Amino acid sequence: MRLNEAELPLWEAMIVVGRVARAHGNRGQVIANVETDFPDLRFRPGNALHVVDGGRLRRLEIAAARFHAGRPVLTLAGIGTMDEAEALAGRELRVPESELPGLPPGSFYHHALAGCTVRTVEGADVGTVTEVAGSAGAHRLLVRRADDPDGATGEIDVPLAESICVEVDPERRVIVVDPPAGLLELNRRQQPPGGKDAASRRTPRTG
Repeated sequence: MRLNEAELPLWEAMIVVGRVARAHGNRGQVIANVETDFPDLRFRPGNALHVVDGGRLRRLEIAAARFHAGRPVLTLAGIGTMDEAEALAGRELRVPESELPGLPPGSFYHHALAGCTVRTVEGADVGTVTEVAGSAGAHRLLVRRADDPDGATGEIDVPLAESICVEVDPERRVIVVDPPAGLLELNRRQQPPGGKDAASRRTPRTG
C-alpha cells in the first residue's frame, strides 16, 4: 500500500524488525515473524512499532507481549478486534534507525553495509554491496560487480571474514578487501541471488 509523498521518506529510512504473520485469537493480538537479533528488547511492552496502514504511516505501541515457539504474540494499542488484526497480516514492522541499540566495536548492522563500495587493498573497485547473506560464522557480502552495474551477469560472493574484509567503514561507505588470489573470480554468481537479509561478520541483522 503506497504512502503519501510526505511520509514515504520516513518509512524508507526506518529499519525492518519483523513482519505480522497473522491474527491470534479474537481480541486483536497478532503473531509476528522476527527479523531482528534482539527480539526480547525490540518486542517489549512500551516500545512502538510502525506499519503502513490505509496508506498512512501508523505508530503502534506494544501494550503486552509474550513469546510462543520463538515468535512474539503482541497486543498493540488501538488494535482490539480480530478483523483489525487480520488487516495487518503481512505488514512490515519498522522502527527508526535512531532506536537501534549500540553495537560493540567490529560489529555492524546489515543495512549499514548495503550500498558500501568494495575495493581491494590495491585500490581496484570490486563493486557495490547489494545485501549481506549467510548465517553466523559464514556471513558474506553480495557484491554487484563494478564492471557490471546492472547485475546482468550476476554478483560476487565475498566472505565477511576479518582476514578478507580488512577494513569495514560504513560511515565512509567503503569496505577494503584483501582476498586470496582467484577468490573473486571463483565466487562469481551467474544469476542474481534471491536471498533475504542476513548478517555481517559479527553483526546483527537489524535492531
